[in-house]
Amino acid sequence: MKKKLGSVLLAAVCAFAFSACNGGGNDSSSSDSSSPASSDSSSVSSSAESESSAPESTPEKTPEKVNISALNGPTGMGMVKLMDDNEKNSCGYNFELAGSADDITPKLIKGEIDIACVPANLGAVLYSKTNGGVETLAVNTLGVLYIVENGNTVNSIEDLEGKTVYSAGKGATPQYALEFVLSSHNILDKVNIEWKNEHAECVAALEANPDAVAMLPQPFVTTAMSKNENMRVAVDLNDAWDDLGLKSSLLTGIVIVRKAFAEEYPAAVEEFLKRYGESVDYVNNNVSDAAQLVGKYNIVPVAVAEKAIPNCHIVCIKGSEMKEKLSGYLNVLFEQLPESVGGAMPGDDFYYGA
Repeated sequence: MKKKLGSVLLAAVCAFAFSACNGGGNDSSSSDSSSPASSDSSSVSSSAESESSAPESTPEKTPEKVNISALNGPTGMGMVKLMDDNEKNSCGYNFELAGSADDITPKLIKGEIDIACVPANLGAVLYSKTNGGVETLAVNTLGVLYIVENGNTVNSIEDLEGKTVYSAGKGATPQYALEFVLSSHNILDKVNIEWKNEHAECVAALEANPDAVAMLPQPFVTTAMSKNENMRVAVDLNDAWDDLGLKSSLLTGIVIVRKAFAEEYPAAVEEFLKRYGESVDYVNNNVSDAAQLVGKYNIVPVAVAEKAIPNCHIVCIKGSEMKEKLSGYLNVLFEQLPESVGGAMPGDDFYYGA
């Protein structure tokens, strides 16, 4: 009787803890399950009270809101189904889409953002800045960077010598990935990189200058090509990276969480990861419907999203596989420029669930 009663009470508590995103718990079932105990002996009632007060039956803490931020682009695109579910069903999330990582970083450090999608190397930098105060939940975007141009003068990395390349993402993955590839071909000092604040500015530069070359991620590649029929993808940076024969993949984005938040609300973090993974699967497997949601949240127009999603490499890689891919990529950056990952490689506690 004691085992049965303790299990029933624990199940009721767990059901209540996860009711926020599923329409509430069922108080009457837990009440009915416990009513036979009132007719048992006083010793059984006393034992039940003792078991119900044990630490393992303490209800999980749930946050009033989980504050989530992502960048306008593939990281935001992977979340659109979750954003739509939250809007319809009040799942307890507060979403914010940002134009650049600079908009996210101070808010996360101050605790105003709990979970954020950021450039892969920025997570390591924030880990260093906060003395281990962030963890990586998942890799959410593989390489999505491309060299694009008006015309047909660039067909390899070597062809960038003597040219100006417009790019956004200074101090983040785009900068370090581009500079690493250029350095590996011994032409870094022979390429003029003009840094813009946002990818949209690079698209504008391409429109204004017929001879311009830019490095863009999806879906901005598709946006640029839709505005100019002469625009073409000259180099896929994934291929350029792989051609170097490295034991790592080119990564673009990760999902990080404040460690204090994860420790205080572990169930909320697990629930988010589950729902985010489902959102990513939906976007990849339902491109037309997902494109409608991308347009709804003003990330990019529907027509652009529908063409871009298959090339955005949106993923949700967790656990040991996440650690293997991310640590390999960060190590390449660290060997090139330690400051790009915060001055030192992050410890094992940077990789949630690995």
